Amino acid sequence: MNERVFLSPPHQTGKELELIKQVLESNYVAPIGPMITAFEEAFCRYTGFAHAAAVSSGTAALHLALNVLGIGKGDAVWASDLTFIGGVAPIVQQQASLVLIDSEAQFYTIDPALVAQALVDAKKRNALPKAIVVTDIYGQCVDYKAIRKLCDEYDVFLIADCAESLGSRYGVEHSGLDADIAIFSFNGNKIITSSGGGMLASDNKEWVERARYFSTQARQPSVHYEHTELGFNYRMSNVVAAIGVAQLEAIDARVDARRAVREDYIKELRKIPYISFMGERPDTRMNAWLSVIMLDAKAPVTPEQIRVALEKHNIESRPTWKPMHQQPVFKNVPYIGGHVSANIFTHGLCLPSGSAMTRQTQDRIISIIHDTCPA
Repeated sequence: MNERVFLSPPHQTGKELELIKQVLESNYVAPIGPMITAFEEAFCRYTGFAHAAAVSSGTAALHLALNVLGIGKGDAVWASDLTFIGGVAPIVQQQASLVLIDSEAQFYTIDPALVAQALVDAKKRNALPKAIVVTDIYGQCVDYKAIRKLCDEYDVFLIADCAESLGSRYGVEHSGLDADIAIFSFNGNKIITSSGGGMLASDNKEWVERARYFSTQARQPSVHYEHTELGFNYRMSNVVAAIGVAQLEAIDARVDARRAVREDYIKELRKIPYISFMGERPDTRMNAWLSVIMLDAKAPVTPEQIRVALEKHNIESRPTWKPMHQQPVFKNVPYIGGHVSANIFTHGLCLPSGSAMTRQTQDRIISIIHDTCPA
């Protein structure tokens, strides 16, 4: 009962050690090796992307995406306000001009209506963005159909931050397929992990090949080290890729397990009248990476009180992402919208959602929340 319950711990398949052993025995422990290719190919088969490049992190993948699209100083890039900082920091690091856009209240993702109006206004000022970076939040897909239509109408690149949505579906397609480039994360807390790492994916072969080139210090294909451009040290290692290959085999089971966790939370916690949940967008199937509860503004208890109550039992929970426009580092960044993302941060709490969590553990979490929440 005293064992730590983490928010989103890794869930091993049992095959990881076998594949790591293969890598060590082959001595391909450097960045380049056969497991890299195997991981990229398996990823493409699963998601439906034509091409993919395995890199060191999701943030690195986004940095590379901006780079291959030629986005830099003087370019405007709009992005989801409710996200992890890795989903926007590379925009500023590329010296582009960041604009943050608020969320939809029901689904938490970027609000297409705000994007549409902002594009109308920007066109009048001859100030259209070069790209829009949209974040699939907690496994929920953005409204790709609406955003894709807007990007096509105004000739804007669409980059999908799918760091949290591997295994999620928008209609019958995998998350991010409607984007020009999509990025994914295999950080230790994601639905599958390679201990770290990320993936850049696209149907545009040239972009992916160029991202792969930049990820290895932009080395020219010569026997000596020749460089005509500056690149990055962003390539995934062969050892890390081996873990990813093993983990990817279990992705559908991990999605099913996390969705079951979410459904059980909804079933038991909706009995508390002032607790609600993020809605699931129609005709989509989110991976339910994290289950998030929302408390009414007039609820007799706060998310922090619930978090502290769980922590007393050695159970980790966490506030939702703090909106980027409220982060001190982005205090001077333009923001479009109202208070939706801020309200999600103020009234939301992420609950333990691991795919290996037992029903006994989840029942204990639910019981503590009920005990903390007065009728």
